[in-house]
Amino acid sequence: MSLQLYDYAASANCYKVRLLLAQLRQSYERIPVDIFAGDTLTDEFHEINPARSTPVLAINGGSYLQESAAILVYLAEGTEFLAAAPLERARTIRWLIIEQTDVMPMIGGLRFRLQTGRLQPDDDEAVRRREGGEEVLALLNEHLAGRDFLVGANYSIADIAVYAYTHVAPEAGYDLSEYPAVASWLRRVESRPRFINDLAPYPANARPGQGVSVYG
Repeated sequence: MSLQLYDYAASANCYKVRLLLAQLRQSYERIPVDIFAGDTLTDEFHEINPARSTPVLAINGGSYLQESAAILVYLAEGTEFLAAAPLERARTIRWLIIEQTDVMPMIGGLRFRLQTGRLQPDDDEAVRRREGGEEVLALLNEHLAGRDFLVGANYSIADIAVYAYTHVAPEAGYDLSEYPAVASWLRRVESRPRFINDLAPYPANARPGQGVSVYG
């Protein structure tokens, strides 16, 4: 199987896919996409993803799969990272949904806006996202108390997905010492074989007025 990953190094959504590929020992070609240099605004990129987002996985040079959660499910099929049992599999998908609807927009969205100067900590929108992030961290902390991983007894793509933005929550002003079960779980994820963390910081062109992108 030939794989190409259209990838933005500072995106935790892309980082999820890179982490799973590393842990699968799956070879692939990495195609850098500079979101804030307008790379996703071209007609060529529109052909592979009309939503103009990353990551995109190209499979055997002809099929394109968008959205990090879908890519994780596809790559993990038939491996230890995605359960075959229906209930455990459904619970894994549940966490992929929570990650995209709560973890990413609240924790990841706040981090992005603070680090790129789109919000200040006291702005109403920042406060709203911070409170939402506190709610999801409390949910995670309660769920992880007394268990090693998010689903069953095994590390899975649920852990990979939720880890990606949760581990950088302190960069958005969250104090993870207030969520000890989450902090312990982060260390367990980081101790897994072939773990990598190559998430890049946001570059200068990610700030308002410094680049061209769907984010303005």
